[in-house]
Amino acid sequence: MAIYHGILVRLTAILLLVQYCQAKTVNLDFNVTWVNANPDGLHERKVVGINGQWPLPVIEVDKGDRLIVNMYNGLGDKETSIHWHGMFQNGTNDMDGPSMVTQCPVPPGASITYNFTIPQNGTYWYHCHTDSCYPDGYRQALIVHDDQAYFNDMYDHELTVTMSDWYHDLIEDIPFIRTENPTGAEPVPDSFLFNDTLKTNIPVEAGKTYLMRLINIGAFVAQYFYIEDHTFRIVEIDGVYVDEQEADTLYIAVAQRYSILVTMKNSTDKNYPIVTVADSLLLDVISPSLQLNQTNWLEYNSNAAHPQAAMKVEVSSDLVPYDDMKLVPHDRMELLTEPDMTIKVDVIMDNLNDGAGYAFFNNISYTRPKVPTLYSVLTSGDYATNAQVYGEYTNPFVLGHKAVVEVILNNLDGGSHPFHLHGHNFQLVSRTPSYGPSFQDFADGDPVPFNATENPSSSFPKYPARRDTFVAPPQGNFVIRFVADNPGVWLFHCHIDWHMSQGLAMSFIEAPKQIQEQLSLTESDINICKAGNRSYEGNAAASTEDLLDLTGQNKQLPWLPAGFTARGIVAMVFSCVSAFLGMAFIAVYGISGIQSKEETAVVTERGL
Repeated sequence: MAIYHGILVRLTAILLLVQYCQAKTVNLDFNVTWVNANPDGLHERKVVGINGQWPLPVIEVDKGDRLIVNMYNGLGDKETSIHWHGMFQNGTNDMDGPSMVTQCPVPPGASITYNFTIPQNGTYWYHCHTDSCYPDGYRQALIVHDDQAYFNDMYDHELTVTMSDWYHDLIEDIPFIRTENPTGAEPVPDSFLFNDTLKTNIPVEAGKTYLMRLINIGAFVAQYFYIEDHTFRIVEIDGVYVDEQEADTLYIAVAQRYSILVTMKNSTDKNYPIVTVADSLLLDVISPSLQLNQTNWLEYNSNAAHPQAAMKVEVSSDLVPYDDMKLVPHDRMELLTEPDMTIKVDVIMDNLNDGAGYAFFNNISYTRPKVPTLYSVLTSGDYATNAQVYGEYTNPFVLGHKAVVEVILNNLDGGSHPFHLHGHNFQLVSRTPSYGPSFQDFADGDPVPFNATENPSSSFPKYPARRDTFVAPPQGNFVIRFVADNPGVWLFHCHIDWHMSQGLAMSFIEAPKQIQEQLSLTESDINICKAGNRSYEGNAAASTEDLLDLTGQNKQLPWLPAGFTARGIVAMVFSCVSAFLGMAFIAVYGISGIQSKEETAVVTERGL
């Protein structure tokens, strides 16, 4: 047996060597500028383009390739960056892209080069990770082809499909974190796109099987997906191959990806609607003009009719999607051992003393440090293992190298949240309630935190599904596990961009001493920070003398005084507005009553 094992190891090594010998370098130059677009045909607006074009280019590489992207910020009025969503960036944490986490944002007129090797496979995407810039169009698919995928001989053609919500206004012009919006109601999109447009025909051949890669590149709204009179087989989620599982409906939250095999019918007498349905439960107000259900088509015959989808439910929540926790990873990775470190976090949405709505992990609303957290690791020497260096309001957790980490997340909010972890995929250990008819069961009651007695580890799946973005149920909970085997600074955050801007994020500083051995500040890193007038060394307060002195760090605002609620704030705001209007009316009326005849004549002559 040992002989056979040795042979297998050698063959595997040879195959890997051959694969990497065939690897290539993909060089791309991105000039990021504003361009105009009208993807829904309803409103032309400025969007973030690359090399004068929008939609942005789909990046396609092969497993093992090196990707080099030279990005110039030609926007003129906005900082930017690129996050390579789902890329582990093992050994290249500085290429991950979130501003003030692993780099300074790139100011207008400056450049940055992203350079990393891709040992992964599957479906990913790239997007801006500076403030709220990716909803303005700075996002697109990143596909990593794999000639060793187990399902390669099971399909004839390949397709990439993106879905997204879309706003007619620039994100910076949409009022959100304001006293006038104390409940934190998220702005409702103006439309929903499919491959960055509407009413798309996807030509297909009868009898052929297609690998369809599905990516939600939106900023807010999850979407249900199905194809009329077709089932499909799920083979990948978030870059992880899974055993084939037949399904007919998916729930795809923002940032999630699925690869499915769809076999076409043998007849060409009709075309079939591809249906996407926005999750209306996420929307506080729905305009009568907002089209929640979109129809696109598998086009078997361009001359045949293109029928509108016949909606099989009255509301989106009546659709029953496939539960991603039922998927089994194709590599049969078993449930990780009992954790070395357990992180318990409660998610809440609440108000601070400016009256606006914010988001919190354990009562901390993420507030950007004055120095990128990775740069604090690289310039803090032996203090790098002390979480205090990274500031209270980055919500930092220092993880030991190769520790098994368990995150228990209790969602105390009445809405669902897709949580994304940079640098890793993680095991989906537990979720209550599960996808399906019971997913909303806790929404209108009291939050139900995770109970280890009722959900012991013995009840966890033997081969848990893995992905990098997982949805927490309304007022429910989930448990995930991963191994801290990738030294770096990694964000864990809600991928609803509005919630990220409200502070629903935390920092994992993983194996900081190993980070220091792998990376160092480069001249380019420093120059980008200097160009944007940002600090590049020291603790979260940019102090280099006393690394435990956080005086001057960026802080979240103080809490509201006890007794103030969102409803009370609204009432107070409108009461104050009414009072001011009343006083203004009295003042104007009073003044007009004592105005002299001469003054009246002057006013009249001026035509006012």
